[in-house]
Amino acid sequence: MNSLSSPSHSESPSLGAKVLPASVNFHLWEPCNMRCRFCFATFKDVRADVLPKGHLPEQEALRLVDVLAHRFKKITFAGGEPLLCPWLPDLAKAAKAHGAITMLVTNGSQLRADTIARLRGVMDWVTLSIDSISPETHVKLGRAVQGRALSPADYVAMAEGVRAAGMRLKINTVVTQLNKGEDQTELLRALRPERWKLLNILRVEGQNSGKVDGLCCDSQEFNAFVARHRALEGDGIVLVPEDNEDMLGSYAMVDPAGRFFDNAEGKHRYSAPILAQGLDSAWAQVAFSMERFERRGGLYDFNGRP
Repeated sequence: MNSLSSPSHSESPSLGAKVLPASVNFHLWEPCNMRCRFCFATFKDVRADVLPKGHLPEQEALRLVDVLAHRFKKITFAGGEPLLCPWLPDLAKAAKAHGAITMLVTNGSQLRADTIARLRGVMDWVTLSIDSISPETHVKLGRAVQGRALSPADYVAMAEGVRAAGMRLKINTVVTQLNKGEDQTELLRALRPERWKLLNILRVEGQNSGKVDGLCCDSQEFNAFVARHRALEGDGIVLVPEDNEDMLGSYAMVDPAGRFFDNAEGKHRYSAPILAQGLDSAWAQVAFSMERFERRGGLYDFNGRP
């Protein structure tokens, strides 16, 4: 059983929300070089029906970032794999020009020394998506490029490079049936992130439905994984667990076509394009819960220590 069936204990997301949260996730790039089975943002529907190349042209993406940076304190650049976008540094620079905090979520496959150098000074945070201490498990999950997964040593080297470039480090981990029993303490102590987000695998119709069968964890299994790693808080690592309900309707998200979208009903609902409709009008077309946003730890000091 997935924890979507658990009783609601917070305000349900509602359409037409007026207030914006402090942060927005811009999924600017549908293409990805990995095939994670649990991915909730494949956007195959966007590529098939709306955006054949899977991303906006460079100038439209820059215009959209200008609009977002005027209204949100933090912009997280996600995908797909955003480091496949050749103009990502320019998007981050545009966001910084308006005073926004910038964050990258990456699978790490393209996070080489030259890439880090191009992001230096324009990217404030780097989030590495790491689900297992085992490359073999990553291959089974699809977190691999042509069947080859990164090693723990690869990830530690990336973490050191990120910090050396003056960027702050966060880790995202999706908890599934394949990694729920792992003790990742040693790896996390080597990585030394400021924040570690632990996400219970979430089924999203049309994105990963049909691929997550047999991978889903219930809340008890997820909470046991979190509890196993609570001692890391003594090392200064902030644990940010998100069970299924926490993730539903608690994010401001923009798809590769430049539309707000939500997952409040277990599938993606898209607004009209922000550049055509206007930000406030487009935002009113999706569901959002500020209570859930705050309860999952979405609001923290982006500039200072967490």
